[in-house]
Amino acid sequence: MNEILIPQEGEYGQFYEGYISWVKGKDIQKLLLSQIEEIRGIYEKMGEEKSNHAYAVGKWTAKELLGHITDTDRLMSFRALCFARGEKAALPGFDQDEYVKTANFNSISLTRLLEDFEMSRYAITSLLNSLPVESLKNTGIANETVVSVRALYNIIPGHTQHHLNILREKYLREK
Repeated sequence: MNEILIPQEGEYGQFYEGYISWVKGKDIQKLLLSQIEEIRGIYEKMGEEKSNHAYAVGKWTAKELLGHITDTDRLMSFRALCFARGEKAALPGFDQDEYVKTANFNSISLTRLLEDFEMSRYAITSLLNSLPVESLKNTGIANETVVSVRALYNIIPGHTQHHLNILREKYLREK
């Protein structure tokens, strides 16, 4: 199935190129699940107290970042479901800063946020495994941009990889 998951030119907006480039040539299904342990490992190193802090003024705390990753996973998965089922209506974008602000992720335990991320990843993978192969090429419009189902399934782990890099460099200060 991995070959069919490779998005082609015109199946996503330029904004997503960076995310998709992080996962090119990788097994998307395995990556979706292996990132659970990667995230868990980083946050367990960090611990509850440190995860309530941002690396700089005006930046999200590590908990807020984890909540953002999970929210984005869910939104991209919802888009994938809609387009796989033939949705013709354009889907809106979302204001990530407003989502983080109103979610109040810092009031949720790190354990709960990690469980939430893990459960959402299992749901996303389950959806992928239940989609008809031909629906992976379906496209729709989200945030005023054409995007395919398979591009969305690359954006999900690519977006997470982007934030894993930030977590290591900025929050854990690893090179």
